[in-house]
Amino acid sequence: MTPTSITETKPEDWTYVSEGGATIVFSYRGPHNVQFSGHVLRLRKVAHGSSDNTLLDTNTEQPDDPMIAFQENIISKLVPSEFLPSLGVVLLDEDWLRSLIFLRDGDRPAERRQTDQIDVLRNKGVLATDLIGGTPIALEIKPKWGFLPPERHLSPETVAPKTIACRFCMHTSFRMKQGDVGTTYCPLDLFSRDETRIRKAIGALWAGWYESHGSLNNLRFFVEGRMAKPDDDRSVQLLAHFFTAGKSTDIQNLRESFAPVLAQALLDSPVLSLLSTLQRTLDILDVEGLSKLYTQASPDLPSDGLGSSVPDPSMEEWADFVKVYQSEYHSWDHTVPDPGYLRHYLMAYLLSATFKDCSVIIRPKSAQVGSFDATIIDMDIKSMDRLGKWEKLDRKIVEHYKSSGSQRRCIDSQRVSQSGNTQL
Repeated sequence: MTPTSITETKPEDWTYVSEGGATIVFSYRGPHNVQFSGHVLRLRKVAHGSSDNTLLDTNTEQPDDPMIAFQENIISKLVPSEFLPSLGVVLLDEDWLRSLIFLRDGDRPAERRQTDQIDVLRNKGVLATDLIGGTPIALEIKPKWGFLPPERHLSPETVAPKTIACRFCMHTSFRMKQGDVGTTYCPLDLFSRDETRIRKAIGALWAGWYESHGSLNNLRFFVEGRMAKPDDDRSVQLLAHFFTAGKSTDIQNLRESFAPVLAQALLDSPVLSLLSTLQRTLDILDVEGLSKLYTQASPDLPSDGLGSSVPDPSMEEWADFVKVYQSEYHSWDHTVPDPGYLRHYLMAYLLSATFKDCSVIIRPKSAQVGSFDATIIDMDIKSMDRLGKWEKLDRKIVEHYKSSGSQRRCIDSQRVSQSGNTQL
């Protein structure tokens, strides 16, 4: 079936929703259209001055966005379909995209505009279920890493900080040193399955949203398809309708009612448990153990960094890996990993990174207060050339944390429940 062309709509039919490092999202707001109503347009971005887009020829057939095949063939084998958005191909047009930039670039955050823009040389984009605009309210949570690494592959220098403080909390400390806005949110509280700890995590997410004026991306609110800010009274009133069960719809009542209602919605959903399991079982060695295995298995390769000499997997290889992961992978001796399985371990770590970096969209099932659906989005393929950068960043984060004098303690409830006490 021939994909629909974006030129069947006008650029002014689309409104800016949000963006991440690789893609930018617009929601359809034009006249009713069977193909476009109830959908968002996900477009790839390119850095200003980047030469990457010179590799694309708009006059030749380009492959579909790999996000589509990755979800259909890989992610859907690991995540039930009811927790995934629908994805489809849409044909793009350079002049149309340039008009969209002219109309909507001013809606983007200033720091994003300075860094990148829509890649106008792409001739294919992604149409996805509109989880933001198709409902009066929605919220996005980016949970991040939901586990502490096992001790066995950590060095004597890193084992203490890495098994006491979670990666997100250490990274937050590092970012604050760089001048970024801080947060007290700990993902291990959110993933704990303990209502008190989940409420604590949600309270910290709320505080981060409120105190940063909505700039932190671990929690975002959307009202009538647009991102809501704490000082937007009308948006706060509409949000409060779904969380306060008829109480006064001001921001104070919203804050007090938000945590218990959302905590129950998360407890009722298997999404966080699923993400935690996938993250921790795929990242079974930590980046330190992965690096040791890489050196052991490839002593003659140039030492340009972890994974630097390894080509990215094909979609067929990803499909084969998922079969291995669902069968013999869990019976391997991960305490002494076999160098013959290096590529599998590298792919497992990349896939874990996808689940660490995804978002969860939560929206009401109906007008009934407290009834919500959860959908996992933003599951891009990660590239092998990222591994070396992640390894270096890991060292920087841990070294900073060790020197910071922080006494933070993050509790991984799954490790506690398995051993009876924390593994320190």
